[in-house]
Amino acid sequence: MSLTDKDKALIKGFFAKVSSKAVEIGHQTLARTIVVYPQTKVYFSHWKDLGPDSPNIRKHGYTVVKGVLDSVVLIDDLVGGLLELSELHAFRLRIDPANFKILNLNLEVVLAMMFPDEFTPQVHVAVDKYLAQICLALCEKYR
Repeated sequence: MSLTDKDKALIKGFFAKVSSKAVEIGHQTLARTIVVYPQTKVYFSHWKDLGPDSPNIRKHGYTVVKGVLDSVVLIDDLVGGLLELSELHAFRLRIDPANFKILNLNLEVVLAMMFPDEFTPQVHVAVDKYLAQICLALCEKYR
Protein backbone atom coordinates (compact mmCIF):
# COMPACT_ATOMS: atom_id res chain seq x y z
CA MET A 1 0.00 0.00 0.00
CA SER A 2 1.96 2.96 -1.26
CA LEU A 3 1.14 6.60 -0.84
CA THR A 4 -0.06 8.45 -3.91
CA ASP A 5 0.88 12.04 -4.62
CA LYS A 6 -2.64 13.01 -3.52
CA ASP A 7 -2.15 11.11 -0.23
CA LYS A 8 1.13 12.88 0.38
CA ALA A 9 -0.43 16.28 -0.26
CA LEU A 10 -3.32 15.52 2.09
CA ILE A 11 -0.93 14.32 4.81
CA LYS A 12 1.34 17.33 4.51
CA GLY A 13 -1.57 19.76 4.57
CA PHE A 14 -3.38 18.09 7.44
CA PHE A 15 -0.32 17.65 9.65
CA ALA A 16 0.68 21.27 9.03
CA LYS A 17 -2.71 22.28 10.47
CA VAL A 18 -2.56 20.01 13.50
CA SER A 19 1.08 20.51 14.46
CA SER A 20 0.27 23.48 16.69
CA LYS A 21 -1.64 21.11 18.99
CA ALA A 22 1.03 18.39 19.10
CA VAL A 23 1.35 18.49 22.89
CA GLU A 24 -2.36 17.90 23.45
CA ILE A 25 -2.62 15.34 20.64
CA GLY A 26 0.31 13.38 22.05
CA HIS A 27 -1.00 13.55 25.59
CA GLN A 28 -4.47 12.35 24.62
CA THR A 29 -3.09 9.63 22.33
CA LEU A 30 -0.75 8.06 24.87
CA ALA A 31 -3.20 8.44 27.77
CA ARG A 32 -5.91 6.76 25.69
CA THR A 33 -3.50 3.99 24.66
CA ILE A 34 -2.58 3.18 28.26
CA VAL A 35 -6.18 3.27 29.48
CA VAL A 36 -7.77 1.31 26.62
CA TYR A 37 -4.85 -1.12 26.20
CA PRO A 38 -3.50 -1.60 29.74
CA GLN A 39 -0.95 -4.16 28.55
CA THR A 40 1.03 -1.22 27.14
CA LYS A 41 1.79 -0.08 30.71
CA VAL A 42 4.60 -2.63 30.86
CA TYR A 43 6.82 -0.32 28.78
CA PHE A 44 6.38 2.50 31.26
CA SER A 45 6.67 0.56 34.52
CA HIS A 46 9.59 2.77 35.58
CA TRP A 47 7.20 5.73 35.86
CA LYS A 48 5.54 6.19 39.23
CA ASP A 49 2.39 7.76 37.81
CA LEU A 50 0.69 6.18 34.81
CA GLY A 51 -2.54 8.12 35.22
CA PRO A 52 -3.98 9.98 32.25
CA ASP A 53 -2.78 13.34 33.62
CA SER A 54 0.76 12.18 34.36
CA PRO A 55 3.49 14.62 33.27
CA ASN A 56 5.42 11.63 31.87
CA ILE A 57 2.44 10.62 29.73
CA ARG A 58 2.16 14.20 28.45
CA LYS A 59 5.88 14.47 27.69
CA HIS A 60 6.29 11.10 26.01
CA GLY A 61 3.05 11.45 24.08
CA TYR A 62 4.37 14.72 22.67
CA THR A 63 7.66 13.01 21.75
CA VAL A 64 5.79 10.31 19.83
CA VAL A 65 3.46 12.68 17.99
CA LYS A 66 6.30 15.09 17.23
CA GLY A 67 8.13 12.15 15.67
CA VAL A 68 5.12 11.36 13.50
CA LEU A 69 4.76 15.00 12.47
CA ASP A 70 8.49 15.44 11.85
CA SER A 71 8.62 12.31 9.71
CA VAL A 72 6.50 14.02 7.06
CA VAL A 73 9.73 15.39 5.57
CA LEU A 74 10.88 11.77 5.22
CA ILE A 75 7.68 10.70 3.50
CA ASP A 76 9.52 9.44 0.40
CA ASP A 77 12.01 7.33 2.44
CA LEU A 78 10.49 6.43 5.79
CA VAL A 79 12.50 3.21 6.11
CA GLY A 80 15.81 5.03 5.71
CA GLY A 81 14.72 8.05 7.70
CA LEU A 82 13.40 6.07 10.66
CA LEU A 83 16.15 3.43 10.74
CA GLU A 84 17.65 4.68 14.02
CA LEU A 85 14.22 4.68 15.68
CA SER A 86 13.63 1.17 14.37
CA GLU A 87 16.90 0.00 15.91
CA LEU A 88 16.09 1.75 19.20
CA HIS A 89 12.63 0.17 19.48
CA ALA A 90 13.78 -3.29 18.35
CA PHE A 91 17.06 -3.73 20.19
CA ARG A 92 17.12 -1.37 23.16
CA LEU A 93 13.50 -0.80 24.13
CA ARG A 94 12.26 -4.17 22.84
CA ILE A 95 8.80 -2.87 22.03
CA ASP A 96 6.35 -5.39 20.64
CA PRO A 97 5.63 -4.02 17.15
CA ALA A 98 1.91 -4.68 17.61
CA ASN A 99 1.93 -1.65 19.90
CA PHE A 100 2.75 0.65 16.98
CA LYS A 101 -0.61 -0.23 15.45
CA ILE A 102 -2.37 0.25 18.77
CA LEU A 103 -0.85 3.70 19.11
CA ASN A 104 -1.83 4.56 15.53
CA LEU A 105 -5.45 3.62 16.17
CA ASN A 106 -5.56 5.88 19.20
CA LEU A 107 -3.85 8.69 17.31
CA GLU A 108 -6.49 8.50 14.60
CA VAL A 109 -9.27 8.63 17.20
CA VAL A 110 -7.73 11.73 18.81
CA LEU A 111 -7.21 13.43 15.46
CA ALA A 112 -10.82 12.73 14.49
CA MET A 113 -12.11 14.12 17.79
CA MET A 114 -9.91 17.22 17.81
CA PHE A 115 -10.26 18.07 14.11
CA PRO A 116 -13.68 16.81 13.01
CA ASP A 117 -13.97 19.19 10.06
CA GLU A 118 -10.44 18.65 8.74
CA PHE A 119 -10.36 14.86 9.30
CA THR A 120 -12.43 14.08 6.23
CA PRO A 121 -12.79 10.53 4.90
CA GLN A 122 -10.09 11.28 2.31
CA VAL A 123 -7.70 12.61 4.96
CA HIS A 124 -8.52 9.65 7.19
CA VAL A 125 -7.57 7.16 4.47
CA ALA A 126 -4.34 9.03 3.68
CA VAL A 127 -3.36 9.31 7.37
CA ASP A 128 -4.18 5.65 7.96
CA LYS A 129 -1.95 4.62 5.04
CA TYR A 130 0.81 6.95 6.22
CA LEU A 131 0.74 5.62 9.78
CA ALA A 132 0.85 2.06 8.39
CA GLN A 133 3.97 3.06 6.43
CA ILE A 134 5.53 4.43 9.62
CA CYS A 135 4.76 1.11 11.34
CA LEU A 136 6.47 -0.80 8.54
CA ALA A 137 9.51 1.48 8.75
CA LEU A 138 9.73 1.08 12.53
CA CYS A 139 9.47 -2.69 12.16
CA GLU A 140 12.34 -2.84 9.66
CA LYS A 141 14.92 -4.01 12.23
CA TYR A 142 12.59 -6.62 13.68
CA ARG A 143 13.00 -8.79 10.56
